[in-house]
Amino acid sequence: MMALLLDVVNMDAINLKQPELYINRELSLLEFNRRVLEQANDKGVPLLERARFLCISSTNLDEFFEVRVAGLKQKASLGAMDSGPDNMSAQDVLKEIGVRAHDLVDAQYRVLNDTIFPLLEDQGIRFIRRNDWSASQRRWLRKFFNESLQPVLSPMGLDPAHPFPRILNKSLNFIVALTGKDAFGRNSGLAVISAPRSLPRVIQLPAAETDSGSNDFVFLSSVIHAHAHDLFYGMKVEGLYQFRVTRNSELFVDEEEIDDLLRAVEGELLTRHYGDLVRLEVAHTCPQELVKFLQDQFALQDADIYQVKGPVNLNRVQEIYDLVDRPDLKYPSFTPRLPKQLAGKDIFKAIARRDVLLHLPFESFLPVIDFLRQAAEDPNVLAIKQTLYRTGPKSAVVDALVAAAHAGKEVTVIIELMARFDEEANVALATRLQHAGAHVVYGVVGYKTHAKVVLVVRREGKRLRHYVHLGTGNYHPRTARIYTDYGLMSCNKYIGLDAQKVFNQLTSLGKVAKFNRLLHSPFTLHKGMVDKIEREIEHVGQGHKARIIVKVNSLTDPQLIQALYRASQTGVKIDLIVRGMCRLRPGVAGVSENIRVRSIIGRFLEHTRVFYFANGGDEEVYASSADWMERNMFSRVETCFPFEIKALRDRVIEDLQWYLKDNCQAWILAADGSYSLPERKNGEAVFSVQQALLESLAEGV
Repeated sequence: MMALLLDVVNMDAINLKQPELYINRELSLLEFNRRVLEQANDKGVPLLERARFLCISSTNLDEFFEVRVAGLKQKASLGAMDSGPDNMSAQDVLKEIGVRAHDLVDAQYRVLNDTIFPLLEDQGIRFIRRNDWSASQRRWLRKFFNESLQPVLSPMGLDPAHPFPRILNKSLNFIVALTGKDAFGRNSGLAVISAPRSLPRVIQLPAAETDSGSNDFVFLSSVIHAHAHDLFYGMKVEGLYQFRVTRNSELFVDEEEIDDLLRAVEGELLTRHYGDLVRLEVAHTCPQELVKFLQDQFALQDADIYQVKGPVNLNRVQEIYDLVDRPDLKYPSFTPRLPKQLAGKDIFKAIARRDVLLHLPFESFLPVIDFLRQAAEDPNVLAIKQTLYRTGPKSAVVDALVAAAHAGKEVTVIIELMARFDEEANVALATRLQHAGAHVVYGVVGYKTHAKVVLVVRREGKRLRHYVHLGTGNYHPRTARIYTDYGLMSCNKYIGLDAQKVFNQLTSLGKVAKFNRLLHSPFTLHKGMVDKIEREIEHVGQGHKARIIVKVNSLTDPQLIQALYRASQTGVKIDLIVRGMCRLRPGVAGVSENIRVRSIIGRFLEHTRVFYFANGGDEEVYASSADWMERNMFSRVETCFPFEIKALRDRVIEDLQWYLKDNCQAWILAADGSYSLPERKNGEAVFSVQQALLESLAEGV
């Protein structure tokens, strides 16, 4: 790869569309999951948190296969020749994924078996294997099996009258090798057991069955394994091996061909568990003839088979986090700070005095809920309008909207039904709001509504005033505790009018309106960002200050990358803080020497999208719901808002400087696509941006 890059930079005229200048997005996403896994190896992270990071890397990989690999397989099966800017075909990417994903999975199980399990055992937290059960534990587990497991298990012998069962996506199953004959004289030699999802995957032994002070656990698979002979009376179980399949979980709804999007999504949800197969995970002890039998049943290639040394779903280990009461093995608790400006009872007066910046999770999400609750109760509030993408099943935000509708307010809610893996929850949410009397719409056909906006219209004297909340993250109280996000609360006249125009576009028909302050997708955001990058190039030519800092979850849009390359070529200093996928290659001579890319992986999921432009000294800072991806720029409804109050703008700039100072959790991207932690100089103090923000903003840390 580097030889190719050298060929590129030696050209007289550098072609910024050259494939060698771009990292493949799927391979970049795999690298992100490797960085997450490395948190499980970090000795500075509390032990139960390390176990959680291992589980997060596993669930991330599940989604990677359900969505990314599934999509690539579809393209490959259709012989699609289109590729991204890196010019890798679907077949090429799948081949490389096969190598890297197997390596990543092997690394996950090494961390589990060689690090996490031994360290947990040192702390009296044990996963006890079948061979190590005491006589008392065996008696208790047999009783548990007889009373709680056996009645709900339905083993299925395989023969012409009992074909191989349809296996649910990511469910726990066992392939069983048998000898002997049953009551009907049958024996195909094989059976399948599927564990219902209602069963716990991890079983905590009662205190009476453990050593003093210990937390002892047993995997459900171990209990079924130990008692499988009871499910096949009179026959001999020669072997029992767990397996799991991963399926394509993308919903496909042809929005041009349906009359009711909600009903269409409900219908598609019924089929999600049975999409096309993309991966088989099976116990490493499973004989090859049985692995081949399963492979043939699922019509998978050799590269799609993952034989693992441990539970086929690593995420099961996550259950111990809540079951074990060991605060010393978890991150210290903290209380999000409530900004002093909002300490009074009237949130509308507080916002009217000055714009409010909330930085989650270090500052409290409660003001957003109070904003909606007061709006629901205030007789002067005439209307509430809000976008919802993900909110959670029990949401104070939704409760406030329901209360407002019951109070006779004009409540309009834009719900994105097609929020991946939250579709079912959003269908239920839409139904609840409709029953309360709210106006519920599903955005615009062909464009996901990803914007994060609340608009409250309030009568004040003889005029109407617009109060808004604009954010980078979802209105979800749980993620507000673990995602970093910015929220702006304002009654700025022009921002309020722009928010009104956003809702008008989503609920009615008409041409694109001219906005005063906001940039928005799919209309002005992409061009606005390119224009601002080009403006920095002009400032360099004029001898003025030029600087760009961008913080996003993903950077994949080729046009924005090319604009950044052009800026780098002219001398603009560029820092990119990209949590996940990044197609841009930094540090390429003649192209991107002036670009540095880092990824922050820590206690909180970095989720803020912030864009800084020096603008010749007249600094501009924007925050947005949008990443720098093609889908966010052209296929979604997004908002991008400025920080016009200098104090707030300066505060965000200081935050960005802290992110660039991090030498603890910042992974640095090299030109070859690899990431590494920075080397600290002798005597250099350790600096973690997330810890610094906790100490400066939160309470009770």
